Amino acid sequence: MNDQADELLLITKTIARVRVAIVATVTGMVGGFGLFAATVWLLIKGGQNVGQNLSLLGAYFPGYTVSWLGSLVGLFYGALTGALLGWSVAWLYNLLARQRLHRARSRRT
Repeated sequence: MNDQADELLLITKTIARVRVAIVATVTGMVGGFGLFAATVWLLIKGGQNVGQNLSLLGAYFPGYTVSWLGSLVGLFYGALTGALLGWSVAWLYNLLARQRLHRARSRRT
């Protein structure tokens, strides 16, 4: 085999397509649980000024506050934001992998 054929074979074996829906689901779960856990942790910890910095997320996530109800709202918004971010990263990865494979195949001919 020549070098270009070896390179194409190596690329097709090593670059795997990512399942966008699975990545979006997992990052959504991590994001949602992360914001939920951070809110609940601050509520349990208590103190004089509970969640002063975390409550600023209310500017981006309508309805979010550092409260028990806000933790559920944060779960939703964290999951939504995580899923959108995960979907975008996986989609971009697949696009770049597809272009790299196409470029390798076109150089081969």
